[in-house]
Amino acid sequence: MPGPGAGLASFMARETAEVPAAAARLCAGGGAAARIAAQLAGRSFPLVVVCGRGSSGHAGVHLRYLIETRLGLPVSASAPSVVTGYARTPRVAGALFVVVSQSGRSPDLVAATRAARAGGALTLAIVNDAASPVAAAADLVLPLEAGPERAVAATKTVVTSLVAGAALVAAWAGDRALADGLALLPDRLARALALDWSAWCADLAQAPAAFVTGRGHGLGTVREIALKVAETLRLPALGYSAAELRHGPRASVSAATPVLALRQADPLAEGVDALVRDLRRDGIRVHACGGPAGTLPWLADGHPACDPIAMLLPAYRAIEAEARRRGLDPDAPAGLTKVTETL
Repeated sequence: MPGPGAGLASFMARETAEVPAAAARLCAGGGAAARIAAQLAGRSFPLVVVCGRGSSGHAGVHLRYLIETRLGLPVSASAPSVVTGYARTPRVAGALFVVVSQSGRSPDLVAATRAARAGGALTLAIVNDAASPVAAAADLVLPLEAGPERAVAATKTVVTSLVAGAALVAAWAGDRALADGLALLPDRLARALALDWSAWCADLAQAPAAFVTGRGHGLGTVREIALKVAETLRLPALGYSAAELRHGPRASVSAATPVLALRQADPLAEGVDALVRDLRRDGIRVHACGGPAGTLPWLADGHPACDPIAMLLPAYRAIEAEARRRGLDPDAPAGLTKVTETL
């Protein structure tokens, strides 16, 4: 696979290469994340509700783990159709409602944010376009400032959404270790761009489906990579927790369905390592990132909440290159548009 600056034939490739610089602004500390965190630290919330679809929803999963592990607050996922389809206003008085959106233009996210605000929640929008309808509907806005993104398969705004959430929690919780991990992240993102995961994508060539697995802080990344495989390579892909994969989904994993396993160095690492060992024992093709069972190129372990963010970049690059190898346009997946307007 060519280096990160060579042969950038698609917007997806160019925007992936822009991630380290885009993330650096958020990783530096201070700014909107620190200002909003100071406001949140002065209030007490019974719970947090996170709202987002697709890649933004995956950023919300990463944010959920950060909030629950660093702040001890329970986090619930919002179902916008309760508002748009069933016409019910949620009873969220006193809660923090966080909506994550790249474009900020999906009508269901706008409606859900307005309903949460009407229901008594403090609303926060993490969004790339600070002038968007979602941002206008929220009390507080944390702008990504990632710049324009033209590829339908979002990369730059996904990574910056994860980084923005981590920066917010680091400041809100006063987590020095997380803040230090974020300070190192731009360099790790730049180095991750150079990692070659084409061996994993080569195994997808004849596969009828694929699986991606991990746990904890890595779960949002797991689901995001599975989505990118599905939309960009047109290959059914499923992202499961390593704990969930041992249950019903295990029956559908076979030698014909490659598994990508992601492992960050935290208390859940052994569970991922054990799953990788068991799958390989059963003849399953597993490409692992991180830990003693790792087969894909990776960096030395960094902060366990930041490493899953960096793991997105070699995956994005490999998927984009594989799409072009197959004659597919990674910037225009079939049947999709840049802004998905759901209700």
